[in-house]
Amino acid sequence: MKILVTGAAGFIGFHVIKALLQTSSLDKNYCIVGIDNLNDYYDVDLKKERLRILGEIALPDTFTFIKLDLADRDTMSELFSTHQFDTVVNLGAQAGVRYSIENPNAYIDSNVVGFVNILEGCRHYDIKHLIYASSSSVYGMNIKQPFTTADCVDFPISLYAATKKSNELMAHSYSHLYNIPTTGLRFFTVYGPYGRPDMAYFSFTKKILAGAPINVFNNGVMQRDFTYIDDIVKGIICIIDKAPSPQHSTVTTAAAPYKIYNIGNNQPVTLRRFITAIEDACGKKAQENLLPMQAGDVPITYADIDELVEDIGFKPETSIEEGIKQFVDWYKAYYLGSV
Repeated sequence: MKILVTGAAGFIGFHVIKALLQTSSLDKNYCIVGIDNLNDYYDVDLKKERLRILGEIALPDTFTFIKLDLADRDTMSELFSTHQFDTVVNLGAQAGVRYSIENPNAYIDSNVVGFVNILEGCRHYDIKHLIYASSSSVYGMNIKQPFTTADCVDFPISLYAATKKSNELMAHSYSHLYNIPTTGLRFFTVYGPYGRPDMAYFSFTKKILAGAPINVFNNGVMQRDFTYIDDIVKGIICIIDKAPSPQHSTVTTAAAPYKIYNIGNNQPVTLRRFITAIEDACGKKAQENLLPMQAGDVPITYADIDELVEDIGFKPETSIEEGIKQFVDWYKAYYLGSV
């Protein structure tokens, strides 16, 4: 199976390719092309380190990396024409809720224009299944908990969330018009080794180990459905071979091979428990600056994963304490040279 993975140097893309390469060496024949534009939203050296690891573990002819921008229409068309993919796993996007307030054009270029280029490639080159990253951010400040994929998500509170919702809408139109099987995955606060430095768990760990104070927004009164990276990867790999069939909903006569799933731990964690897990893994107490909620943030995320369990037979299992320990051990080894 020939697979395109976008965002190959990113956090989730790296881990997905790594797992596919390891699976390929055992009992499956995967040939993977990874693309990434290596932008400087965060430390490019970390992205290069991820690519170095992938290059080391890949068997001959199983992995090719191409530096490429999703928003480059002509080059993306050439990519699809040259490689004749079976499956696309689109994990490349401009991430970050708060950065979307500062730099909206980056989100339109990558998350909207780039996604249209992906859809056009799938349309013209007979892609068997498109899996793409959405986000729990689409739920905004919805009142009902837990969040289900049947909930109304028409009120995004950040441009990042709006671009992810637009991905789902565009995917449905292409699924309906061109019979392209598409599966959108609403990720819930993904964390783990080789993670994004802009995420709270990363900066908290760095500051706690250095004895510096951490900023705790909304005075610490928040909950998140944290999902460990290994659980996210297992879910994606399970879904690759499960392309959706045309389905009717209860609100439209349009049928499309289209599906949306939540991938979360199904267990919201309070910010206090989250910080305690980091303190325990670091062996140090945090100094806290309590601050009000930031623009674009939400008080709680909570994933209903019943459909994921029923259709795919998969459920995330990693506790926040276990996952955070894995991350902190990696952080100490990578940045401090010790565990």
